[in-house]
Amino acid sequence: MPSIEIHRPHQMSMSDAHAIVEKVAARMNEKFGMQGRWEGEVLKFSRQGVNGTITVGSDAVQVSAQLGLMLAPLKGMIEQEIRRKLDEHFA
Repeated sequence: MPSIEIHRPHQMSMSDAHAIVEKVAARMNEKFGMQGRWEGEVLKFSRQGVNGTITVGSDAVQVSAQLGLMLAPLKGMIEQEIRRKLDEHFA
């Protein structure tokens, strides 16, 4: 199963970083039907063909995702879009 691992440092408060991840998660739900739930500072998300986590730390955000076989050919495009969104919000 193909996976995506992205680590993005940030210099904001935990509450601000958490709020941004919450906002992005809401958008993922609207756009892709991606369901998410918080477990402490970890947002676990899933939908058919993908599941993963977004971990909010005091100085970084870590995205881990596992893609199913149907999304495997789109890994590069998906990873590029995640990086773009992280740059947009955490750069």
